Amino acid sequence: MIELEVVILSAVTAERKTTWPRYCSPVYVALSSSIIYIYVHYSTSHSPLCIFQLSINAFDYNCHVDLIKLLKQEGELFRLRKARQKMSELFPLTEEIWLDWLKDEIRLTEEEPNREKVYELFERAVNDYICPDIWLEYAQYSIGGMGSPGGIDRVRAIFERAVTAVGLHMTKGQTVWEAYREFENAILSTMVAEPPKLAEYQGYIDFELKEGDPARIQITFERTLAENCLVPDMWAKYTTYLDRQLKIKDLVLSTHERAVRNCPWTMGLWKSYLLALERHGADHQTVSDVFEKALNAGFIQATDYVEIWQAYLDYLRRRVDFKSSKELEELRGAFSRSLDYMKQDVEERFGESGDPSCIIMQIWARIEALHCKNMQKARELWDNIMTKGNAKFANMWLEYYNLERSYGDPIHCRKALHRAVQCTSDYPEHVCEVLLTFERVEGSLEDWDVAVQKTETRLNRINEQRAKAAEKEANLARQEEERAEQRRKAKSEKKTQKKFQKGTRTGEKRKAEQDDYQDEWNEDSGKMHCLTETGLFGRNAPPGYKPAAATPQRQKDDNPELRNDNTSVFISNLAYTLEEPESKLRTLFETCGPITQIRPVFSNKGTFKGYCYVQFESPVSVPEALKLDRREVEGRPMFVSPCVDKNKNPDFKVFKYNTSMEKHKIFISGLPFSCTKEQLEELCKSHGTIKEVRLVTYRSGKPKGLAYVEFADETQASQAVLRMDGMDVEGNKISVAISNPPRRNMMDKPGTSRPMSDMMPRQVYGSRGRGRTGLSLLPRSLHRQSAPVSKVENGTAAEQVTASSAANAAGEPKPLSNSDFARMLLNK
Repeated sequence: MIELEVVILSAVTAERKTTWPRYCSPVYVALSSSIIYIYVHYSTSHSPLCIFQLSINAFDYNCHVDLIKLLKQEGELFRLRKARQKMSELFPLTEEIWLDWLKDEIRLTEEEPNREKVYELFERAVNDYICPDIWLEYAQYSIGGMGSPGGIDRVRAIFERAVTAVGLHMTKGQTVWEAYREFENAILSTMVAEPPKLAEYQGYIDFELKEGDPARIQITFERTLAENCLVPDMWAKYTTYLDRQLKIKDLVLSTHERAVRNCPWTMGLWKSYLLALERHGADHQTVSDVFEKALNAGFIQATDYVEIWQAYLDYLRRRVDFKSSKELEELRGAFSRSLDYMKQDVEERFGESGDPSCIIMQIWARIEALHCKNMQKARELWDNIMTKGNAKFANMWLEYYNLERSYGDPIHCRKALHRAVQCTSDYPEHVCEVLLTFERVEGSLEDWDVAVQKTETRLNRINEQRAKAAEKEANLARQEEERAEQRRKAKSEKKTQKKFQKGTRTGEKRKAEQDDYQDEWNEDSGKMHCLTETGLFGRNAPPGYKPAAATPQRQKDDNPELRNDNTSVFISNLAYTLEEPESKLRTLFETCGPITQIRPVFSNKGTFKGYCYVQFESPVSVPEALKLDRREVEGRPMFVSPCVDKNKNPDFKVFKYNTSMEKHKIFISGLPFSCTKEQLEELCKSHGTIKEVRLVTYRSGKPKGLAYVEFADETQASQAVLRMDGMDVEGNKISVAISNPPRRNMMDKPGTSRPMSDMMPRQVYGSRGRGRTGLSLLPRSLHRQSAPVSKVENGTAAEQVTASSAANAAGEPKPLSNSDFARMLLNK
């Protein structure tokens, strides 16, 4: 230990102090009357001297730097941190001092809870000077915390701040950009190597739109459209943003042009293109050329042509100052051409003009009346409108009346209202009221009397027509009820007849499906849906049947007095191997409402038969339970249907899907059997908003390769057909069309009369039905004649054949005796 004595002498005398007590503090000041003694404990370094100098002048920058270097050499980490902290409070630190300090702190605070302290230190460092190396060190240190919640977002935020602060640094800015790029590439390499899907891009675009950075929004749209160039909605969203926000002419017009080239069938993109050309001052020839291209684009519905013509006519009207005859004549010529185009081209292609209300002619008439003061032309146009089937609509006459009221004269107003009273069939009362109001305000007594007489006559005639129509409708309803009653009687007689037939078959083959569009529920399931509980064997148990002994609990559950079909549903198509069906179905249906009882049906051997009844406490639960129809239970679709008594409602059928054309729904065939509902929805959602996806399956739950997809509107469905038809899905070429199921077989519909041959007994086929080969193994001599025999050899045979024919005609076949069989053999 070396002891150094520092003596400060006064101006008069001096005195030495030669010893230093070990227990004293590093700095000790002794005061006397004439001398100040300062003792410093000096070890092997000069740091005490620096401390002493800083106690005299705290703003000595070099002394701070020397003290930090000395403390780092000595390894005094605690004192070193305090020295750096003290200096940073007084001075902004240089890049070297900050980097040394940060690296030391990073080595000391490797544990996760202490990372926040280092983050705070980095924030202080980047605020002193713009230093690329500090920002780079900050970003690299943050990468170590990616595993924590929100870690990746924090790294990106730091990199974004770094490139904003020092990205333009001439010599070191590129290092920050390269580090940022390497970070993003590393993140990308950990993801699936598939391009983002449309839904993900849409979320990305929505986020950037909220942030509001035009450059980032534009590049995001461009990335999206590069991979989804056939999505019209995305092009519309991009062009709308450019039209309303950026408004840069070259960028806007070029984007609109790309949009219509990628999706030429979308009228909305052409319409926006025309508006953008007009908005940015394009010459008339350019706008006209674009419009002509739009007419040849091949829109998918007639109304699209009406809208594109309206957009072009609006453009031409805005060019006219109604003082120059040249531009006005061009506008009139365009109106005339549009009407001819609708009549010739559009009607020939679509079978309709697309403009049943004649909107284009209405606009033309109003322009002639308002701007050109040409009411004669306007009236001619309205006469033409009324001749196209619009004279029966009250709103059309009132529109014409308002035009005359605004720009015409009372005489023509009165004529229009009188014609409206005579022609209107939808709301005649309203038109009559308008006429009477008009005469109250402007008409004479004579005019009033004429108006009252005409309105009363017209309303009386209308009331008579309505009464006749109501009577006719009532007659039709009564006839339908009579036909239904006849069908019920016929079915009842048929069932009664079957009771007397011998050798009834124990089962029937199920009818094979005739078409892919037909209902996937076969006839057997339709019968099962309409059963009610009258016993395990239907309405009547077979002769000699003795029910198996039941437990007291089951006897209580099967009590017929407790059953109520109005609060019950019938469950079918369950697996025969389903264990504990009652408990499993209770778990499934208890969400629909309180359950009174669940009655599974078992065979004589105690095996489950695949169907049961669920009875609720309230009828309100039944609609909720029906929503579970087709819910998968252990790999099979479960059928849920109302519990209806077939004796009381023989015509009742359960078929919940539409059998007519649905333009907003598409039918897909040829799908791979492995295709799931989620995969199909993902495949179709890029073409529009999907409301429902239904895969068609067999009763066993196995897919048929067919599906129905319902879109929000007809336009989306039509576009899906155009783009998806012929598409390859997992090696299968699919067919896509608008849903239009063929007419169902009339013989399958309830109440349809069947040929008499179907009413005849079919026991000749045996209990197992007709053989697959179609060959009969019964001797020809035992075959019964189906038609009367014209010639017989004796009277006995003739009588027998006549009696047999009469019995067959009555639908009651007479069984043959042994003697009858003997005669038939002898005759042969």
